[in-house]
Amino acid sequence: MSETEVRKLPKKTVIIISIIVALAIAIFFVLKDLKEKKMTEILATLGHKNINSMEVINKLRVEDTKTRYKSTVYKVRFFDGNLNKTCIGFIHIGRHKELTKDLDCK
Repeated sequence: MSETEVRKLPKKTVIIISIIVALAIAIFFVLKDLKEKKMTEILATLGHKNINSMEVINKLRVEDTKTRYKSTVYKVRFFDGNLNKTCIGFIHIGRHKELTKDLDCK
């Protein structure tokens, strides 16, 4: 049985890969933060002004089968300080930026 030669990666390649990974992680957290701030603003317009610990669980692009219009649905979870309840539910952003909410607060 012959042994295979294992070559080490050059330092320059390891450094470049590390920088790319760090940049990808930073971009992920920035986008997550921006999405949560956007949902906080939208919920403020819908009447939930005192929001803590906002979390966007999921974002879906949906299409109406009859009209073929595309829209976006966000699944969110947050704590409403005015109600002292944790709310979870859906925010639907329609074609002309009309907002619909389906929230359950417990």
